[in-house]
Amino acid sequence: MKDLVQTLLLYRYRIALFMVCCTILIGVLSFVIQKQYDAVIVISPVTSTSEKSLGGGALGSLSGLAALAGMSLGSDSKKNESLATLQSQALMQRYIRENNLMPILYEDKWDAATGKWKVTDPKKTPTLWIATQFFKNIRTVEPDNKTGMVTLKVRWKDPLLAAKWANGLVKMTNDYERETAIAESDRNIAYLTQQAAGTDVLGIKQAIYNLLQSEISKSMIARGTPEYAFKVIDPALVPEKAAFPQKKIWVLAAFFGSFVLSVLVVLARLAWQKG
Repeated sequence: MKDLVQTLLLYRYRIALFMVCCTILIGVLSFVIQKQYDAVIVISPVTSTSEKSLGGGALGSLSGLAALAGMSLGSDSKKNESLATLQSQALMQRYIRENNLMPILYEDKWDAATGKWKVTDPKKTPTLWIATQFFKNIRTVEPDNKTGMVTLKVRWKDPLLAAKWANGLVKMTNDYERETAIAESDRNIAYLTQQAAGTDVLGIKQAIYNLLQSEISKSMIARGTPEYAFKVIDPALVPEKAAFPQKKIWVLAAFFGSFVLSVLVVLARLAWQKG
């Protein structure tokens, strides 16, 4: 330890110069590097309770009929399905395609004047699949198992676009789940109506009508509920402060990191001299 302190004192000016240079370099880099902004939206998955309101006798007697119709009579899985849809590649591809995000995501390769890609090599031209993989790094979804809330974050260099994309992804998920539920209910209603017309057994017909009433209720709920899959608790606002880089943290890390590196160099020098 005594030798270490003496060596540090001996090279104190060099160590100080190295620390100052590293700190200034990282500080300048933190100002020059492209800023990134985080737009955060907090949502709550909507769970389906319509199936719980159905009579147990009707469900038991017509479980096979409901399965053929594509109806789910088991445990509620709407929350998991909605979350899977929000994180799916299919939704991201649809959002990128419908909002024409390819020129924005790859603006360095896009010629706005001609409306074409600058690169001519097909292997280097961005594709929808590549854009989807890139978009995965921009968009993150973090479910909270304790509260049941879901946080969706979009990090991008334009704060306006970051907020727009975060809100847009949730809206598209709601619209998609809504359209799917309406189409499924319409198909089930048509099937159950056909089955009711083809039987004269009063008990079966009554059970079919119970299921039919449930499907009509589900269809009405879906048509009248814009936030069908996720209820927005806190919408994404346009961020005013950059999330990356964090200048103070970078400068402090450079200062202490350069000092630690200097000490390691001194230790290595001492070990080499004694060896």
